[in-house]
Amino acid sequence: MSRLTARFWVDAYLTRLRLFDIPGFVVSHGDDTGGAVLVKLNTLDGQAVVFHRSFDLQSDARVWAELSRGPEADVDAVVARQRGFDPDLWVVEVEDRAGRHLLDHDGLA
Repeated sequence: MSRLTARFWVDAYLTRLRLFDIPGFVVSHGDDTGGAVLVKLNTLDGQAVVFHRSFDLQSDARVWAELSRGPEADVDAVVARQRGFDPDLWVVEVEDRAGRHLLDHDGLA
């Protein structure tokens, strides 16, 4: 099974968000081919959640797992630490009061 490049996935994700009228934008542009991706969901109420791709050991499938949740400043600190460890990291921010991020939709794992 081949993997999509990070750039291709991010572009497709942003397009999917636009189709649902959900604002999303790249905060940090990582490596186009092999960079990892974090998705930060900002609910515009001072709270945020950041997700990262992980493997479900039960099913051996790729899943989006919650990395951090809480006050936006705390979540931003987690993202900043991750960027310090990985200069190739992509960060995509999604802004939606209803908490929609679409990561649970088909085709985004």
